Amino acid sequence: MNWILPLVLGYALGSIPFGLLITRIAGAGDLRSIGSGNIGATNVLRTGRKGLAATTLLLDLLKGLAAVLIAAHFWPGFAWLGALGAFLGHCFPVWLGFKGGKGVATMAGVAFGLAWPVGLAYALTWIGLLLIVRISSVAGMTAAVIAPIAALLLGEMQAAGVLAVIAAIVIFQHRENIGRLRAGTEPRVGSGKKP
Repeated sequence: MNWILPLVLGYALGSIPFGLLITRIAGAGDLRSIGSGNIGATNVLRTGRKGLAATTLLLDLLKGLAAVLIAAHFWPGFAWLGALGAFLGHCFPVWLGFKGGKGVATMAGVAFGLAWPVGLAYALTWIGLLLIVRISSVAGMTAAVIAPIAALLLGEMQAAGVLAVIAAIVIFQHRENIGRLRAGTEPRVGSGKKP
């Protein structure tokens, strides 16, 4: 039970579709019918409501962090399962037919929960690249790859392992973005223009 409970708890927390709920409450419509149809903060930004996007990003991050911290408290040594559960819940929520977000903000939360210096490396990479290139997918995928490398360099082997798995899923979730990047049609954040 020590392995299944943190996984289930993490999944339950991770599967809360904050982006979808917030946009509905705010009267911005069904997020799945806007832009990419994704439930994450980047798609919320396409509603033109920056505050809603920021709130979604923060809550998606916090649910990942909470899953790890709760798992670490009640099941010492199994925090990584809380992390994996939260991430899988966000990307593949049962309530939405397993069609969720791409996991960038939730991965940030689990990275901070597993080892805060790794979370910091993730956040600095993510925010720094977003400010420089202004392409959300590039920033998110790069940060995802940096996280397990940072964990490995810091000697956080358990964190490095689970973050490597999560990073691979993040890149898989961005497969359509990768296609647009190759075609030069991936949009920049904050403008309707193509790069």
